[in-house]
Amino acid sequence: MKLIFVGDPMCSWCYGFSKEMKTIVQTLPDLDVQVVMGGLAAGSTTVLDDAGKRFRLTHWARVEQASGVEFNREALLARKNFVYDTEPVCRAVVTARLIEPSVDLLKVLAAFQRAFYVDGADTTSGEVLAEVGASALQAAGFDVDAKSFLAVWSSDNAKLAARKDFELTRKLGVSGFPSLFVEVDGKISPLSSGYTQAASIQQSLMRLAA
Repeated sequence: MKLIFVGDPMCSWCYGFSKEMKTIVQTLPDLDVQVVMGGLAAGSTTVLDDAGKRFRLTHWARVEQASGVEFNREALLARKNFVYDTEPVCRAVVTARLIEPSVDLLKVLAAFQRAFYVDGADTTSGEVLAEVGASALQAAGFDVDAKSFLAVWSSDNAKLAARKDFELTRKLGVSGFPSLFVEVDGKISPLSSGYTQAASIQQSLMRLAA
C-alpha cells in the first residue's frame, strides 16, 4: 500500500496539514509515501497586490486557527512586486528528489514551507531555493552545496520532472490541495481532499491495510 500526497509548498493549507502528515508518517513508519508537486499557481505572472495579500492573509488566519502553524504576515505585507508563481519552489522539491532519490521529501517540503511562511524568504528565487534545498539535503545527511543544487534546479531535466508532477496531479483529478490518494495493488483511489485530521486518515489507512 502506498500513500500519495499531492501538494504545493506555497499552499497555506498544505503548510497547515504538514503537522497532520508528520503524525501520519510517525504513526505508520512502514508506510510508503510518494510526494507529488501540484503546481498550485505554476507559471503565474500576476503581481500580488494589496487585495491579493489581504486575501491570502485571511486564508492564513483560518489555517493558523485550524492547525496552529506559524505565519510571518509582516514579510508578506512588506513584499513588493511579488509574483505568486509556485513553479520554482515545486521544481526545487523535485530537484531534491532528482539529486537524492532516497531523501525524505516531506522533510524537504517542510524546509521550503518554513522558508516561505516563517522566514519570509523569496521562494521564487533560484538562489534562495538552492540555499534552502542544499541545507535540507545536508540536514538529511547528503553532501550537496547550493551551487550544485542550483545547477540541477536550472536544468531542463528538473523543469520536465516538475511538469510530470503537474501532469500526474491533473491525471489524478485533484481539485484541491492537499490531496491524498492510496494505491493498493496498482489501483489508485482518493483518500482525502483539503485539510483533514491525521486520526481520520489513519483510520482509513488501517481499514485498507486490514
